[in-house]
Amino acid sequence: MKALKERILRDGKCFEGGILKVDNFINHQMDPILMKSIAVEFVRRFASTNINKVMTIEASGIAPAIMVGYLLELPVVFAKKKKPVTMENMLTTSVYSFTKDRSYDVCVSKDFLSKGDRVLFIDDFLANGNAAKGIIDLVEKAGAELSGMGFIIEKAFQHGGDYLRNAGIRVESLAIIESLDNCEIKIR
Repeated sequence: MKALKERILRDGKCFEGGILKVDNFINHQMDPILMKSIAVEFVRRFASTNINKVMTIEASGIAPAIMVGYLLELPVVFAKKKKPVTMENMLTTSVYSFTKDRSYDVCVSKDFLSKGDRVLFIDDFLANGNAAKGIIDLVEKAGAELSGMGFIIEKAFQHGGDYLRNAGIRVESLAIIESLDNCEIKIR
């Protein structure tokens, strides 16, 4: 996606350790026009996919997932990082966060993810694939089907995309970062 790649090159910031900061247009302050374009591209790429729910993980995946759900007129479910005291019938899994360098439990109610659901997962980043693996676990525990995964940015050098594709999962990434060596952003 040309507009996204140009924006990453113009406004993205690289930090040591393979971190790409895009918080001024994707995951802290958001550019709604770009986010709409991102959602339109995901809808185009998954147009022939049979889905009935869009899913993401709290918090940075919510905006693109909502936009995709809106365009597809489908409900959006997000895995929560803290169990609400009101949540019953809960599915949980543990996820390791690369950027936060810690593990945390995520949960979703069985009322919103269940057998027969065909899920499209949308998130901002794919790095090592840990959040994606957590979602796969939740989808499997629910007896639902994972129809595909869409990521705004994939960091190819961290191999999460390789893992998912080798597992037979359809992955669509709108911008693939080949390298952040020497804090130079190289996009495929």
